[in-house]
Amino acid sequence: MNQILVNKKLYVTPELKRKKKVYKFNFMLSVFVLIVLVSLCIYAEYDRNKSEEVSQQILSNVNKALEEKKQEQSDVLVVALSNPQEDSSIETLTSKKDETPKGDKYVTESGYTYYTIATISIPKIDVNYSIIEGETGTEKEIEELLKKSPCKLEGPEPNKRGNFCVVGHNYRNNRFFSKVPTLEIGDTFNITDLTGKTIEYKIYNKYQVVPEDISCLNQVANGKREVTLITCTNDSQERVIIKAEEVK
Repeated sequence: MNQILVNKKLYVTPELKRKKKVYKFNFMLSVFVLIVLVSLCIYAEYDRNKSEEVSQQILSNVNKALEEKKQEQSDVLVVALSNPQEDSSIETLTSKKDETPKGDKYVTESGYTYYTIATISIPKIDVNYSIIEGETGTEKEIEELLKKSPCKLEGPEPNKRGNFCVVGHNYRNNRFFSKVPTLEIGDTFNITDLTGKTIEYKIYNKYQVVPEDISCLNQVANGKREVTLITCTNDSQERVIIKAEEVK
């Protein structure tokens, strides 16, 4: 029996001890890395939830402002109809019809100022968001704004003639423009500007490009009202481009 114990003890060599220590170190390192990765995932999801809450609050503010504007216009119309001799009332009603106002002013944590300029509704994929625009149009500003809501990248004011380009994040879930890549030719969506005017757009083209290809921002629209929706593919390697034009 003693001989067996001695033999077993002899098998525990310095090399085995070293390997055991290395194994323990690697195991602890793996556990640490796993904890860090899980923590990062939890924080990322928290950050996305927070961004969604901010975006929906902005949308709520826009919708409230649109309802108030609609009521104001209705009140002015009633006054105009009840006082046909008062040209000033009719002028008040019509003189601002071509103006494109900006909505509430906001400031990001990094100090970028932005405004709401429209809303977008895509019934097929249950998308309802405000569209925002910054003051500088720089890449860093747009990156910051995309955490808040889809934003204008290029083009005219909402619902004006030209190619109105809107970019949004693909978080590979139900938020922001994550489901935009599932849209198909023939699908429709609505853009409502801050005058309360809503225009329906129908998709006529869909394709993917590399990030460096910005040809989709081209402003040759032949006098038409067009909208370009832009987001990432699910692997973030390319960009999904959705082209749509006004439904008449």
